[in-house]
Amino acid sequence: MTSSRSTAASSLDPAVAARLKRGADGLVPAIAQQYDTGEVLMMGWMDDEALHRTLTTGRCTYWSRSRQEYWVKGDTSGHFQYVKSVALDCDADTVLVKVDQVGAACHTGARTCFDADVLATEDHRGQ
Repeated sequence: MTSSRSTAASSLDPAVAARLKRGADGLVPAIAQQYDTGEVLMMGWMDDEALHRTLTTGRCTYWSRSRQEYWVKGDTSGHFQYVKSVALDCDADTVLVKVDQVGAACHTGARTCFDADVLATEDHRGQ
């Protein structure tokens, strides 16, 4: 994997790149969702190159802000994300990747990153 993001132009389709609304760091949040159940699995960051790799390889590629490198989900953990579809939200500032998740999505070993710290449930609305 590349050890740092290149400032050179990405191979991302220019029509897609022109639509993306990136943060100041050049990144967009990417939500991974289980394609058949709708379960929200995790959130990672993508730049143009990570999105290009995701679209062309069929496996999710993210940019690690802490390690400053690209990573393909599953290359080290064995917990792969196989891409079923990729969509932009209405503002083109978030990517939704519907995947077939094999194994845990969270680095903690949990199926999803969003089940351990529930802040509210339907039973507690309005209290």
